[in-house]
Amino acid sequence: MEERLIGIDLSVASKEVISMLLDDPPDGSVYWEIYRANQHRPEVLRLMYEHPGTPYEVLTEVSKALSLPVKSETEVVEARRDYFKEETQEERVRSIFQRIQRLSVGEKIQLALKGGKEVRSILIRDANKEVVLKVLENPKITESEVEMAARNPQLPQEALRFIAKKRDWIRRYPIMYALVSNPKTPPGISTQFISHLRNNDLVILEKNKSIPDAVRNAVKRYLKMRKK
Repeated sequence: MEERLIGIDLSVASKEVISMLLDDPPDGSVYWEIYRANQHRPEVLRLMYEHPGTPYEVLTEVSKALSLPVKSETEVVEARRDYFKEETQEERVRSIFQRIQRLSVGEKIQLALKGGKEVRSILIRDANKEVVLKVLENPKITESEVEMAARNPQLPQEALRFIAKKRDWIRRYPIMYALVSNPKTPPGISTQFISHLRNNDLVILEKNKSIPDAVRNAVKRYLKMRKK
């Protein structure tokens, strides 16, 4: 069953948000959802018609809706190959970053909820904490992305608290350790995970002067208790 994207009404989303979803989709289903939600907006359908990433099956329906020639499957495959060949990964990320900077907070929130990996990697570092929180709510975010976020000392405390409350994430040892080793994590959160950490990691944390004294002292006490 096709998973439906939630939290964003694509029928009223700006052309720039839709364009970025086409460039960095969370998965293939987004193309169908954009098409179904925007049959009343020829300007959006035109974006899909011209975008080399639009899957052939979707493109066929878009062509009919616009009364435009249906491209052959070979044309679509070649256009997609040329598109990705022309742009290096570094150039692609730079382009996405520059375009994101021009968006309103509301548009960033929409993208944070539904964007692909490149969009998420940029918006997780956004200055607006609401945008960051919405990235963490993105259903496609991976555990490795969450771990990187949990390590980031620039992440808002609200976001660190959000991660700590997610049972599925906190069961993953690297995420739990990342939270404890992050100097921005509130001590009340860090200390509750100390008893679940390995001895060698606790020894490292005990010497880590960047984390709060309350956490280091708790680590020291727990290490002594384990030695008894």
